[in-house]
Amino acid sequence: MNQQSNFLSEVCDFLYPRNPYYGQFKPEYLTFNANLQDFSQRVSYICNLQTGGKLSPEEAYKQIHLLWKQLKVAKKELRMRLEDS
Repeated sequence: MNQQSNFLSEVCDFLYPRNPYYGQFKPEYLTFNANLQDFSQRVSYICNLQTGGKLSPEEAYKQIHLLWKQLKVAKKELRMRLEDS
């Protein structure tokens, strides 16, 4: 069982790499950085699928546009938390 969980952990680390955050330490900044890295990873996947012919340019655009909207909403929510503090 332990070998399987190590394998899954390594696969997740490979598929969803995370870079350390070096900016000013605030929970909101860390959260936004995680959201930004997730956005970047997903855009990369979409671009690769489109380049490989698995997605049309229109579908790739729609998916990236949706991800951008989600990132903007997350940023607004974090900004509201900062203002409330």
